[in-house]
Amino acid sequence: MTQERTADRPRVDAHEKVLGRPLYAADQPITGLLHAMTVPATIARGRIEAIEVTAATNVRGVVRVFTHEDFSQIKTTPATRGAYGRPGKGYQPMTSPVVRHRGEPVALVVAETLEAAIEGAEAVKVRYAEEAFSVAMEDDRAAREPEPESQLSSGDAEAAFASANHRVDVEYLHPQQHHNPIELISTTAAFEDGQLRIYEGTQAAAAFAGGLAGMMGLEPTRLRGVSPYTGGGFGQKNGIQEQSVLVASAASLLGRPVKLVMPRAHLFHTASYRPRSRHRVRLGADEQGRLLAGLYETVQQNSRYDGFGCEHGANPPRMYGYGAWQGRDHIVRVDTQTPGHQRAPHEHPSSYATECAIDELAEVIGMDPVELRIRNDAQNDLITGKPFSSRHLVDCLRRGAELIDWGRRAREAGSLVAENGDRIGFGVACGSYKGSMTAAVTTLRLSASGRCEISTSGHEMGQGIRSVIAAELIEILGLDPSKLDIRIGDTGHAPQHITAGSWGTGSVAPAARSAAMKLREELSVLTGAPLSEEPVHVQLARTRRPFLEVTVNTIPLGKDAQVIEQLRRGIPSTTGPEYPEFMAFSWIAHFAEVHVETSTGRVRVKRVVSVADCGRVMNRRTAESQVRGGVVWGIGAALREAGETDPRFGGVLNNDLAEYVVPVNADIGAIDVDFIDRPDFKLNPSGVKGLGEVAMVGAAAAVVNAVYNATGRRVRHLPIRIEDLL
Repeated sequence: MTQERTADRPRVDAHEKVLGRPLYAADQPITGLLHAMTVPATIARGRIEAIEVTAATNVRGVVRVFTHEDFSQIKTTPATRGAYGRPGKGYQPMTSPVVRHRGEPVALVVAETLEAAIEGAEAVKVRYAEEAFSVAMEDDRAAREPEPESQLSSGDAEAAFASANHRVDVEYLHPQQHHNPIELISTTAAFEDGQLRIYEGTQAAAAFAGGLAGMMGLEPTRLRGVSPYTGGGFGQKNGIQEQSVLVASAASLLGRPVKLVMPRAHLFHTASYRPRSRHRVRLGADEQGRLLAGLYETVQQNSRYDGFGCEHGANPPRMYGYGAWQGRDHIVRVDTQTPGHQRAPHEHPSSYATECAIDELAEVIGMDPVELRIRNDAQNDLITGKPFSSRHLVDCLRRGAELIDWGRRAREAGSLVAENGDRIGFGVACGSYKGSMTAAVTTLRLSASGRCEISTSGHEMGQGIRSVIAAELIEILGLDPSKLDIRIGDTGHAPQHITAGSWGTGSVAPAARSAAMKLREELSVLTGAPLSEEPVHVQLARTRRPFLEVTVNTIPLGKDAQVIEQLRRGIPSTTGPEYPEFMAFSWIAHFAEVHVETSTGRVRVKRVVSVADCGRVMNRRTAESQVRGGVVWGIGAALREAGETDPRFGGVLNNDLAEYVVPVNADIGAIDVDFIDRPDFKLNPSGVKGLGEVAMVGAAAAVVNAVYNATGRRVRHLPIRIEDLL
C-alpha cells in the first residue's frame, strides 16, 4: 500500500483561534452564574479541629461557605483512581477533616461575584492539629516501598557488565517539575435540559463525566462532560481534579450554576506534577563499542496515600541493541499531592539519564557519540524479541548530523572557541515513545448542500487534532474544509476517549479515514456506480437524498469489540506498544549547539536540530510546532525548570510563573525540524504514529551533552545552573 504525503495546509481552526472565537471551559456564557474559590490548607499533614466561617458569610455577596461536613457524602470510586485504568490520583479533599498535603481545599466559598468569593475565602479561619511530615524522598520520614514498582530484564546483565572492556557507573538526578498550561484548570457546573453539564478543560471528558457521576451518586446519563477546546493539558488534565466534584456538588446543592478557576499558585499544590527522581545507570561495552550490558535503577517520589506508577525503565532497553539488560524502578512515599503524567512522563527523565550515560560511555571508549548510537542500532525489541513495526532512527541520526554540521564538533571537550571567547559545544541524544492507539466511535454526515459534520472521540488541546481529522476527510472525500463541522471533546456528541500518551492522532486519523471510506462505499451503492471526480455532495444530490450518514467503530490492533463498550462507559481502552506481531514506537534524534560564556557561565542554546520518525506526517505545520514545543520544554528542563519545595512547611516556594523559571523567547535560538515521513501501515491504515510526546524525549540530554562538550564539566543534575559551570 502506498500513499502520497499529506499536503501542507493551514490549521482548520487557525483563523477562529486568532480571532479569539473558540470558547474554552471558563468562557461559557451562563446566566445566573455563581463564582467559587477554595481555601487551601496551610499544613502538610494533620486534621482540621475547627473552621470559623462567620466572617466569610458576612462578606457582601457570599452565598454559602462549604466545608467537609457538607461534602462527606462524596464517594471515591474506581473511576476516580487514575485516568489510565490503574491506581492514580484518587484522594478527594473536603470529605473528612483529614489533611494529607499542603494546599488541598479545606473550604469552598461561593458568591455572586469573583471578588466576593476571594474575599470570603480569605476570611475563613481554620484551626489544625498538625502531624509530622516529610516532603522530600531523602528525608528520614520518607518511606521507600520494599519491592520494585516495575522491572525488566534480559540476560545476565550483572555478569556482562563485570566482564565489559569499558564501563560507566553514574547517577543522575531529575527535579520536580510542574505543567503550567496557560489555560488554568477550571470547572463550571450548570443544569441544562435536565442534565448537569460540566464544562472543564480536560483530556478525558467521558472518564471525567462518568467518574463525577459515580462520586455524586448520579446515573451517568445525568451528567455531560463538555470540553470542545483545552488550552494545554500535557497530562495534568487527564483526570478528575481536586476541585471538580466540589464545584459540581455545590451547583447541585444550590440549584444554580457555579464556576471556579483555580489560581495558578493553588495548582502547584492541588494538580499533578512530574515527581523528583534519581537514576543510576551502569553501561558496559566491548572494544568495538558494542553495548554488552545496561543496568538501570531508579527511585521516584510519590504521595503517601495514592499511586502513580514508576516506569522509567520501560523505554531505555528499546533504544539500542544491548546484549543484556536489567532495570528496576522504586517508589518513595512523601507527604505531597500525588504526582502524575507530564509530557513524556517517564521517558523524558529516563532519556536524560541514559542518553547522558551513553555520552559518557562514548567518551570512555574514545568513540564519536553519533557513531556509538548507530553502531548499536536494533530492529528487534530486546525484552520481547519482537520486531519493531518501523524504526528509522539511524536515518534520523544521519540526517540530523548533516543538518547541524556535526563535523564541527571538537572531540576534546572545551577546545572549540568562538571569536568572542565563548566555548562552543555540540551534543546529541535520542528518544522513543510508544506507538499506542485507542478505540473510537465516529458519526459522519454529508449533506447535499456540501456541509459535512463529524462527531468523533478525541480532544483538541492545541495539538491540531481537528486538522488531522480534516486532512483525512479532504483526502478521501475531497471536502471543502470551510464547510466542515468537527465535534470532539463532548460526551453529548460521541463517546470520548482519553486523549493522552501520543495516541490522539494515531486513533482519530484511522477513525476519520474509516468513516470517510464507509461513506464513499455507501454513496457508491446509492449512485449505482463508482464515484467520479465530482464533489461528493453533488453526487449525493443526484440521489435526491438530503444527507447520508454513517457510523463507524474503530477497534485498535490487539483488541476486540469489547473496547467499544469500555469507551462508552469512560473506561480506558488503549493498546500498545506491544502488539501481537510487533512493537511500535516513534523515534527521534536531537542535536544541540550551545555557547557558554567563560566569565559568567551563562549557557545559550544557539541551535537545535531535531529529526523524527513518527510514521506519516499528517500536517507538517502542526508537526513542526509540536517538535519545536518539545525542544523548548527540553531546553527548559536542562537549564531552567525546578519546583522548589520548602521542607519546613511542605509547600512549593516558587509557585508562580515569575519564579518557576521557564524559557522565554530570548532563551531560544534556531530550532530546525525534519521528518523521515515514512508511513507505518502495520500500525494503522493512516500510517501514523505519535509525535507530541516523543518530541521532548532526549532534547534535554542533547543540551546537557553539548554543555559538557563546551566546558568539559559533567553536571549530573537538572537544571544546570550558572554556579555549576563557574
